[in-house]
Amino acid sequence: MLLVLGRRVSLSFVKRVIPQDPVLLSKPILQNFRTIKFRVIHSSTVFASATRQNTDTMPERRPFVRLPTDVYPVNYGLCLKPDLIDFTFEGKLEAIVEVNLATNQIVMNCADIDIITASFVPEGGEEINATGFNYQNEDEKVTLSFPSALQKGSGTLKIDFVGELNDKMKGFYRSKYATPAGEIRYAAVTQFEATDARRAFPCWDEPAIKATFDVSLIVPKDRVALSNMNVIDRKPHPEDDSLLEVKFATTPIMSTYLVAFVIGEYDFVEGQSSDGVTVRVYTPTGKAEQGKFALEVAVKTLPFYNDYFNVPYPLPKIDLIAIADFAAGAMENWGLVTYRETALLIDPKNSCSSSRQWVALVVGHELAHQWFGNLVTMEWWTHLWLNEGFASWIEYLCVDHCFPDYDIWTQFVSADYTRALDLDALDNSHPIEVNVGHPSEVDEIFDAISYSKGASVIRMLHNYIGDEDFRKGMHSYLLKFQHKNAATEDLWDCLEQASGKPIALVMSSWTKQMGFPIIVVDQEQQGDDRILKISQKKFCASGPHNGEDCPNWMVPISICTGEDPGCTKLKVLLDSPETTITINNVSPDQWVKINPGTVGFYRIQYSSAMLESLLPGIRDLTLLPVDRLGLQNDLFSLSRAGMISTVEVLKLMEAFVNEPNYTVWSDLSCNLGVLSSLLSHTDFHEEIQEFIRDLFTPIGLKLGWECKQGEGHLDALLRGLVLGKLGKAGHKPTLEEARRRFKDHVEGKQILSADLRSPVSCSLHKQADMQEEKNRIERVLGAISAPDLIQKVLTFALSEEVRPQDTVSVIGGVAGSSKHGRKAAWKFVKDNWEELHNRYQGGFLISRLIKVKCISKVSRPLDFHILLHYSLILKLIK
Repeated sequence: MLLVLGRRVSLSFVKRVIPQDPVLLSKPILQNFRTIKFRVIHSSTVFASATRQNTDTMPERRPFVRLPTDVYPVNYGLCLKPDLIDFTFEGKLEAIVEVNLATNQIVMNCADIDIITASFVPEGGEEINATGFNYQNEDEKVTLSFPSALQKGSGTLKIDFVGELNDKMKGFYRSKYATPAGEIRYAAVTQFEATDARRAFPCWDEPAIKATFDVSLIVPKDRVALSNMNVIDRKPHPEDDSLLEVKFATTPIMSTYLVAFVIGEYDFVEGQSSDGVTVRVYTPTGKAEQGKFALEVAVKTLPFYNDYFNVPYPLPKIDLIAIADFAAGAMENWGLVTYRETALLIDPKNSCSSSRQWVALVVGHELAHQWFGNLVTMEWWTHLWLNEGFASWIEYLCVDHCFPDYDIWTQFVSADYTRALDLDALDNSHPIEVNVGHPSEVDEIFDAISYSKGASVIRMLHNYIGDEDFRKGMHSYLLKFQHKNAATEDLWDCLEQASGKPIALVMSSWTKQMGFPIIVVDQEQQGDDRILKISQKKFCASGPHNGEDCPNWMVPISICTGEDPGCTKLKVLLDSPETTITINNVSPDQWVKINPGTVGFYRIQYSSAMLESLLPGIRDLTLLPVDRLGLQNDLFSLSRAGMISTVEVLKLMEAFVNEPNYTVWSDLSCNLGVLSSLLSHTDFHEEIQEFIRDLFTPIGLKLGWECKQGEGHLDALLRGLVLGKLGKAGHKPTLEEARRRFKDHVEGKQILSADLRSPVSCSLHKQADMQEEKNRIERVLGAISAPDLIQKVLTFALSEEVRPQDTVSVIGGVAGSSKHGRKAAWKFVKDNWEELHNRYQGGFLISRLIKVKCISKVSRPLDFHILLHYSLILKLIK
């Protein structure tokens, strides 16, 4: 029995399930857990299966050759005229190019575009018309043939072409929106990363082939037209007085995937950073107020990055714009950053605390790319992890600067660090740095390994180097490669020169091989000294790695003691399978903690005596929140891998009797959710629910339902988390109060505060004017048990009521609700695969759709996911 604030917590289900076996997760259940729950699917064209994927049967990579270098662009003169009624566009390209080697053909990228005419005008010479256009559709290329060789030197390539404003949320596409009066209209917007600029205009669509851009847009005069740079001219179109020709300033040298243009109806709010950059946040018409929070964040963030990198932002303006239909979360186009509405807009009255935090992180991430990615760009997609991993790390540094009360680094450990550890422990993980060939492979590495593990190893590297030397190295890197391209090794060289440490040697062990180590620690007291025996081996979710070819890592190890938990007492670099470390002046009654701050990317397995000595540090909160979280998460993962008894983890929870921290509770909640999901297929599901109710009730009673004076951001998050967990576990008082408050909310008697709002009815979904509110509803619609209603929700997911970008969330809500929901969602995906594949093919969402069936742990927790009484849902959906 465990004691939690004087209440007995039931462990009867543990005793019943494991009367003899010391490991709760029996082999059949564990196997199902490993292969279904936490598999990573890296291909967007296969279904998940219940068996491990045999890498020997993986399809061979398609052959691919990068563009020839005999002709390359210097400047693109581009004019586009979109038709927002027929969903087509006309384009004219006049590109100044350099011919390096005499040739009678030019090879470019081109997809879903029809070239009408093409010609080449050598500098000072006669125009030469192309005699043929040979499309290589499979490789998304076109070869322009000329009757004679184009001689070495400068010239102008002229191309007239037409294309489609597609509905695939990639390239140059249309985005549907409703005016304040309810009229349906369309905007023309772009999403070019990774390889979709070629769908808007013929180009050299590789990140290393940089050029400047002069963009002009011919648009209806009542529409807003935006691009990367500021407007320098706006005049009536000579052939149609209902149109305007909008010309933008010349861009810096940049890659094609960062070009952007938007034509639509928008309002904006404007500010100016302390270093003189004009910042605008564009919102749907009538919702300018919802852009003020993002504006506040952006205005604070630009000077922070200017100071951190010691390199000024190079453009005169930056626009942030909310796009109605958007596959990604956001895109860092230089000077014109595009976002999903939910990643940019905050309603001062109705947005919840987690949404504010989410917007702050996403804004911080995309603005970091203005330097790291845009000013200095990866040479090829192999180095994508560095772009995204770095931005995913520094967004937290930025938010910590802007909002220190968020305790954001503890949340990083829960949201990114532990997520990456879970995925990277799988047999079918992949290294951070993946060689990319054919463009079709690029989307496959936009995953949690590139982002979350990438961010985690950058964080470890920053800690290993120290902030001062890290900033020196970053400054040197950005200056050396500004307006150019670089590889991962170039950054290591700059950081190595700044720090004097073997950065390349250390980091290659983390980026070029998949997985991570488990650090096994034991101790011995010798007089006033503590002797630690430390060894490393590969950590595997499938159990201990016993192979002879066990990899090793260069592991930065930090150690603290109970004398001063916040101060690192010793740092060593573990560059061998095992070592012995002596820590001087440590009394026998002091505990020793490896990896303070939970910064090193590894799991830790302490001896029983060391673990026991750390428990008081959890109870009296002398261990930092991030270390309390890391200790619990490591132990749970060890039990999940069958290396220790799950009972040890459940008993450890007793030590969290006084836990006040939101993120620590969040991680406990996620791990208990995994256990609950596993046991949902057994007779012991109710027992685990009772355990959860007993564990969360005391903190729930302490928090209550109403916000108290002096509470902050994290209190609001914690209240939503705890009440949501109690509601999902069937805690009757919580459900009754939720039912009462929901009824009052529907009847207009008392509006639920944003942090306690999770309406789950189709009627409220239709009435919701704010996309954040719609998404809240969509994510919890699946929280029902009736099979007929589950089918209604799944059908609803593909209806016109749900934006295509959000269909995945609705299906995921059903898949994560119950074992019946998972089965129904999987069948629905298979039955509707053709439609879903056609809708999302080649984009980010197809892989997320597959993963949502396999992975229930989300990276961003909902503020309040109370599952209201099913009778209420039944009435409203029917």
